[in-house]
Amino acid sequence: PMPVEVISYLLSERDREQRLRSQLVLQCAPFLKGIKAAAITNLPSQAEELLEKVLAGTGISYRVLAVRKKRCLVFLYRRITFERYIGRRENVEFLAGFGYTEGSAEEMLGRLADRIGMYAGRELVFPHEIGVFLDYPLADVEGFIRNAGRDYLLSGYWKVYHDPDGARELFRAYDRARDCAVRELLQGKGMSEIAVRAA
Repeated sequence: PMPVEVISYLLSERDREQRLRSQLVLQCAPFLKGIKAAAITNLPSQAEELLEKVLAGTGISYRVLAVRKKRCLVFLYRRITFERYIGRRENVEFLAGFGYTEGSAEEMLGRLADRIGMYAGRELVFPHEIGVFLDYPLADVEGFIRNAGRDYLLSGYWKVYHDPDGARELFRAYDRARDCAVRELLQGKGMSEIAVRAA
Protein backbone atom coordinates (compact mmCIF):
# COMPACT_ATOMS: atom_id res chain seq x y z
CA PRO A 1 0.00 0.00 0.00
CA MET A 2 0.93 3.64 -0.48
CA PRO A 3 2.94 4.90 2.53
CA VAL A 4 0.82 7.06 4.85
CA GLU A 5 3.59 9.69 4.85
CA VAL A 6 3.29 10.16 1.09
CA ILE A 7 -0.50 10.56 1.30
CA SER A 8 -0.21 12.99 4.24
CA TYR A 9 2.44 14.99 2.41
CA LEU A 10 0.35 15.24 -0.76
CA LEU A 11 -2.83 16.28 1.05
CA SER A 12 -1.10 18.78 3.35
CA GLU A 13 -0.03 20.88 0.36
CA ARG A 14 -0.84 24.55 1.08
CA ASP A 15 -1.36 25.48 -2.56
CA ARG A 16 -5.05 24.72 -3.31
CA GLU A 17 -4.40 23.83 -6.92
CA GLN A 18 -1.63 21.38 -6.03
CA ARG A 19 -3.78 19.87 -3.24
CA LEU A 20 -6.58 19.33 -5.78
CA ARG A 21 -4.13 17.62 -8.17
CA SER A 22 -2.98 15.40 -5.30
CA GLN A 23 -6.53 14.42 -4.38
CA LEU A 24 -7.41 13.60 -7.99
CA VAL A 25 -4.27 11.48 -8.36
CA LEU A 26 -4.82 9.60 -5.08
CA GLN A 27 -8.54 8.96 -5.64
CA CYS A 28 -8.90 8.74 -9.42
CA ALA A 29 -5.61 7.26 -10.73
CA PRO A 30 -7.14 4.16 -12.41
CA PHE A 31 -9.41 6.51 -14.36
CA LEU A 32 -6.62 9.01 -15.10
CA LYS A 33 -4.49 6.16 -16.45
CA GLY A 34 -7.30 4.93 -18.72
CA ILE A 35 -8.13 1.68 -16.88
CA LYS A 36 -11.63 2.84 -15.84
CA ALA A 37 -14.33 4.68 -17.79
CA ALA A 38 -15.05 7.16 -14.97
CA ALA A 39 -14.28 8.22 -11.41
CA ILE A 40 -15.88 10.15 -8.59
CA THR A 41 -14.42 12.39 -5.92
CA ASN A 42 -15.74 14.52 -3.10
CA LEU A 43 -14.20 18.01 -3.14
CA PRO A 44 -14.51 21.14 -1.04
CA SER A 45 -17.00 23.39 -2.92
CA GLN A 46 -14.38 26.08 -3.51
CA ALA A 47 -12.16 23.54 -5.34
CA GLU A 48 -14.70 23.36 -8.17
CA GLU A 49 -13.54 26.72 -9.54
CA LEU A 50 -10.01 25.26 -9.91
CA LEU A 51 -11.15 22.01 -11.50
CA GLU A 52 -11.39 23.34 -15.05
CA LYS A 53 -7.89 24.80 -14.81
CA VAL A 54 -6.39 21.61 -13.31
CA LEU A 55 -8.07 19.40 -15.96
CA ALA A 56 -7.14 21.68 -18.91
CA GLY A 57 -5.53 19.71 -21.71
CA THR A 58 -6.52 16.29 -20.32
CA GLY A 59 -9.66 15.70 -22.40
CA ILE A 60 -11.51 14.97 -19.13
CA SER A 61 -15.03 16.30 -18.55
CA TYR A 62 -16.70 16.60 -15.19
CA ARG A 63 -20.18 16.95 -13.75
CA VAL A 64 -21.09 18.02 -10.24
CA LEU A 65 -23.65 15.46 -9.05
CA ALA A 66 -24.41 17.04 -5.67
CA VAL A 67 -23.41 19.92 -3.43
CA ARG A 68 -23.89 19.61 0.31
CA LYS A 69 -22.31 21.15 3.40
CA LYS A 70 -19.58 22.97 1.44
CA ARG A 71 -18.61 19.75 -0.39
CA CYS A 72 -19.36 18.71 -3.95
CA LEU A 73 -19.56 15.23 -5.42
CA VAL A 74 -17.81 15.40 -8.79
CA PHE A 75 -18.02 12.78 -11.54
CA LEU A 76 -15.06 12.65 -13.96
CA TYR A 77 -15.22 11.06 -17.40
CA ARG A 78 -13.91 11.20 -20.95
CA ARG A 79 -17.00 11.94 -23.01
CA ILE A 80 -16.58 9.51 -25.95
CA THR A 81 -15.19 6.61 -23.89
CA PHE A 82 -17.89 6.98 -21.24
CA GLU A 83 -20.68 7.35 -23.83
CA ARG A 84 -19.56 4.06 -25.41
CA TYR A 85 -19.27 2.32 -22.02
CA ILE A 86 -22.59 3.48 -20.49
CA GLY A 87 -24.39 2.73 -23.78
CA ARG A 88 -23.52 -0.98 -23.65
CA ARG A 89 -26.69 -3.05 -23.90
CA GLU A 90 -26.26 -4.71 -20.46
CA ASN A 91 -25.70 -1.34 -18.75
CA VAL A 92 -28.70 0.26 -20.47
CA GLU A 93 -30.94 -2.70 -19.54
CA PHE A 94 -29.78 -2.71 -15.92
CA LEU A 95 -30.19 1.07 -15.50
CA ALA A 96 -33.67 0.97 -17.08
CA GLY A 97 -34.78 -0.84 -13.90
CA PHE A 98 -33.92 2.36 -11.97
CA GLY A 99 -35.81 4.68 -14.30
CA TYR A 100 -32.97 5.63 -16.65
CA THR A 101 -33.98 6.00 -20.27
CA GLU A 102 -31.35 5.45 -22.91
CA GLY A 103 -29.78 8.75 -23.88
CA SER A 104 -26.57 10.72 -23.96
CA ALA A 105 -24.01 10.44 -21.16
CA GLU A 106 -25.13 13.88 -19.93
CA GLU A 107 -28.78 12.75 -19.73
CA MET A 108 -27.82 9.60 -17.83
CA LEU A 109 -25.67 11.66 -15.43
CA GLY A 110 -28.57 14.10 -15.01
CA ARG A 111 -30.81 11.23 -13.88
CA LEU A 112 -28.08 10.00 -11.50
CA ALA A 113 -27.74 13.53 -10.04
CA ASP A 114 -31.54 13.65 -9.55
CA ARG A 115 -31.48 10.31 -7.73
CA ILE A 116 -28.60 11.43 -5.48
CA GLY A 117 -30.63 14.58 -4.74
CA MET A 118 -33.66 12.44 -3.83
CA TYR A 119 -31.43 10.39 -1.52
CA ALA A 120 -30.11 13.56 0.16
CA GLY A 121 -33.74 14.65 0.59
CA ARG A 122 -34.40 11.22 2.15
CA GLU A 123 -36.93 10.28 -0.51
CA LEU A 124 -35.00 7.17 -1.53
CA VAL A 125 -32.15 4.88 -0.52
CA PHE A 126 -28.70 5.68 -1.90
CA PRO A 127 -28.64 4.99 -5.66
CA HIS A 128 -26.18 2.07 -5.62
CA GLU A 129 -26.51 1.77 -9.40
CA ILE A 130 -23.78 4.43 -9.32
CA GLY A 131 -21.40 1.43 -9.35
CA VAL A 132 -22.24 0.88 -13.02
CA PHE A 133 -21.37 4.53 -13.79
CA LEU A 134 -18.03 3.97 -12.02
CA ASP A 135 -17.21 0.98 -14.25
CA TYR A 136 -17.51 -1.65 -11.51
CA PRO A 137 -18.42 -5.11 -12.87
CA LEU A 138 -22.18 -5.32 -13.37
CA ALA A 139 -22.40 -8.69 -11.54
CA ASP A 140 -20.82 -7.06 -8.47
CA VAL A 141 -23.15 -4.03 -8.57
CA GLU A 142 -26.13 -6.40 -8.81
CA GLY A 143 -24.67 -8.55 -6.00
CA PHE A 144 -24.15 -5.49 -3.78
CA ILE A 145 -27.75 -4.34 -4.29
CA ARG A 146 -29.21 -7.84 -3.85
CA ASN A 147 -27.20 -8.49 -0.66
CA ALA A 148 -27.47 -4.96 0.75
CA GLY A 149 -23.66 -4.74 0.81
CA ARG A 150 -23.23 -7.94 2.89
CA ASP A 151 -21.91 -11.46 2.17
CA TYR A 152 -19.28 -10.36 -0.38
CA LEU A 153 -16.36 -12.57 -1.40
CA LEU A 154 -13.74 -9.82 -1.38
CA SER A 155 -13.58 -6.13 -0.58
CA GLY A 156 -11.18 -3.64 -2.14
CA TYR A 157 -11.96 -0.80 -4.50
CA TRP A 158 -15.52 -2.19 -4.44
CA LYS A 159 -17.28 -5.20 -2.87
CA VAL A 160 -16.87 -8.29 -5.02
CA TYR A 161 -19.60 -10.92 -5.43
CA HIS A 162 -18.38 -12.57 -8.62
CA ASP A 163 -14.91 -13.54 -9.94
CA PRO A 164 -12.68 -12.60 -6.96
CA ASP A 165 -9.53 -13.65 -8.88
CA GLY A 166 -10.31 -11.25 -11.73
CA ALA A 167 -11.11 -8.51 -9.19
CA ARG A 168 -7.80 -9.08 -7.33
CA GLU A 169 -5.94 -8.67 -10.62
CA LEU A 170 -7.84 -5.45 -11.35
CA PHE A 171 -7.18 -4.14 -7.81
CA ARG A 172 -3.45 -4.71 -8.40
CA ALA A 173 -3.67 -2.82 -11.72
CA TYR A 174 -5.45 0.02 -9.90
CA ASP A 175 -2.69 0.09 -7.25
CA ARG A 176 -0.01 0.21 -9.97
CA ALA A 177 -1.86 3.06 -11.70
CA ARG A 178 -1.99 5.02 -8.42
CA ASP A 179 1.71 4.40 -7.68
CA CYS A 180 2.65 5.52 -11.19
CA ALA A 181 0.44 8.65 -11.06
CA VAL A 182 1.75 9.62 -7.59
CA ARG A 183 5.35 9.17 -8.77
CA GLU A 184 4.66 11.43 -11.76
CA LEU A 185 2.99 14.04 -9.55
CA LEU A 186 5.98 14.04 -7.17
CA GLN A 187 8.27 14.50 -10.21
CA GLY A 188 6.36 17.72 -10.92
CA LYS A 189 4.30 16.54 -13.88
CA GLY A 190 0.99 18.32 -14.57
CA MET A 191 -2.37 16.61 -14.98
CA SER A 192 -2.21 16.77 -18.77
CA GLU A 193 0.99 14.65 -18.58
CA ILE A 194 -0.32 12.27 -15.90
CA ALA A 195 -3.70 11.60 -17.52
CA VAL A 196 -3.60 9.40 -20.61
CA ARG A 197 -5.39 10.76 -23.66
CA ALA A 198 -8.43 8.79 -24.76
CA ALA A 199 -7.90 6.69 -27.88
